[in-house]
Amino acid sequence: MAQLGRPGLSLQAKAELWNRRKQGESLSDIARALRKNGGSIFGVLRLRGGIAPALRRRSRLVLTFEEREEISRGIAAGLSVRALAKDIGRAPSTISREIAKNGSRVNYRGGEADAKAWDRAKRPKKCVLSTNHKLCSIVAGKLKLQWSPQQIAGWLQTQFPNDRNLHISHETIYRTLFVQARGALKKELQRHLRSGRVMRHARTATRKGQTRYQIVDAVSIRERPPEIEDRSVPGHWEGDLLCGAGNTHIATLVERQSRFTLLVKLPAKDASSVAKAMSRRISKLPAVLRRSVTLDRGPEFAAHKKFSIATDAKVYFCDPKSPWQRGTNENTNRLLRQYFPDGTNLSQFSQAYLDRIALRLNQRPRKTLQYRTPASKLNEVLR
Repeated sequence: MAQLGRPGLSLQAKAELWNRRKQGESLSDIARALRKNGGSIFGVLRLRGGIAPALRRRSRLVLTFEEREEISRGIAAGLSVRALAKDIGRAPSTISREIAKNGSRVNYRGGEADAKAWDRAKRPKKCVLSTNHKLCSIVAGKLKLQWSPQQIAGWLQTQFPNDRNLHISHETIYRTLFVQARGALKKELQRHLRSGRVMRHARTATRKGQTRYQIVDAVSIRERPPEIEDRSVPGHWEGDLLCGAGNTHIATLVERQSRFTLLVKLPAKDASSVAKAMSRRISKLPAVLRRSVTLDRGPEFAAHKKFSIATDAKVYFCDPKSPWQRGTNENTNRLLRQYFPDGTNLSQFSQAYLDRIALRLNQRPRKTLQYRTPASKLNEVLR
C-alpha cells in the first residue's frame, strides 16, 4: 500500500498536489506538473480516499516560535519568569509551565520546544462513527442495503429528529469509508456505493489530459439517425459492461427494438479484449441485426474502430456521464443483477452458462412489449 509522502514529495509539492486535485485536474496532469509517476500520485490520493488532509494550524492561544525563542534568550540573560512574562505579554504561569515541560531553565531551547509542542499537537480527532457504535451499526446496515450516504443521513434526521447523537452528515460517511485510517467502517462496504469509486472526487474533477480515457474519433449519439431513436428498425444495439468482484466483467448487448439480450464472457477489461470478444459474438448475427451499437465512453471501448470493421456495424457514443441515453441497456443490467448479484466473481461463469441466463431473460415477457418476450419479438424480424 502506498504511504503518504513516500513518492518523495516535499511539503510544498504535496500542498500543490491537493490544490490541483481540488481544482479538478486529472491525475495525469498533476503527475506531469509535479514530474512524478501517475501511479505514485494515485497512491497518495488513494491512501486519503481522495480527501485532502486538513491543514494544521496553530491556535492563537499557544506560544509561537518567536515567543519561545524570546524565552530562550531571556533565560540566557538571566531574566526571571515574571520578567519574561512581562516582556512577551503572557501570564507568568504560562511561561513557568513552558519551561518545566521542556527541560527546565538549564536545558530549554526555543526551537526544540516549539518542535516538541508541534508533535504533541498531533492528536487526530476520532471520527463520530468510531465512538458511536449504535450509529455506526445503523450506517453500516443501510450501506449493505445499497442506500447512499445522503439517503442515510436524511433518513436518520427524519427517523430520530430529537436524538442528535444519531445524526450524521453524508460527507462524514464518505470520509469514514474512503479514509480507511479511521477504521470505523470496513473497506468492503465501499462496493455497495453506486459509483463504485475507491476515492472521493472533487465536483470539478475532469479527465482532461488523460489520454487513456479519450475515445478517438468517437461519433456522438446525437448523430444517430431517427430510425434508431424511434426503434422502428431492428439491428441497433446498446452495449455496456456488467462489473463483478475481483475486476471481472461481462459484456451486455441489448437490441433496442426487441430488448433481446446477448451476454459475452470477457477474458479481460482492456479495450482490445473487449472489442475482440464483442466482435466475435455480434458477427454471428445476420447482417440485418448488426446495424449499429451505442456505447458509453469508458476506456474499455477505445478499440471501437476494430469492432466496427470486424462487424460492419456503426458505433455511437453517448454523452459523458449520461447513462440514461442507453436506458434499455441500463435497465437490462439491473435485471441481470438477479442472476449476478453485486460482489459476484464473474470469471467463474462459462459462455455456455451466460447463454443460458440470456435465454432465460429473453423468454421472460416484457410489459413494454405488450407482454411478449424479446425472443418472440426478434423472431418476427427474422421471418
